[in-house]
Amino acid sequence: MCRRSKVRIAGTATLPNQFMKTAYELAMERLQKSAPTKKLSEAQKRELAELDSKYAAKTAEREIALADEINKFQAAGDMEKVGKLQEQWVAERRKLQSELEAKKEQIRSGK
Repeated sequence: MCRRSKVRIAGTATLPNQFMKTAYELAMERLQKSAPTKKLSEAQKRELAELDSKYAAKTAEREIALADEINKFQAAGDMEKVGKLQEQWVAERRKLQSELEAKKEQIRSGK
């Protein structure tokens, strides 16, 4: 809990409702002025939630498929192929994440 002391200005009484602001509060005020946050409609929130769910499923699907292949090649002792599949998984996960973020931004901007 943050305790603030009352501000006393020379020649005036103590001002009970005017407190010094923290650096965080000042930074948030500046940010709000320069780039105000947009309120999302309920429909936009639903669309964003659906996208999250859809891409979580896609990610899990690819992870399971590649994990099976990786396990198969590990059992065979082909570590080179295992490394390539792991790199492929990282690349696919990045691609899916960037697609998700692009679609979310379209929804947020109202397109």
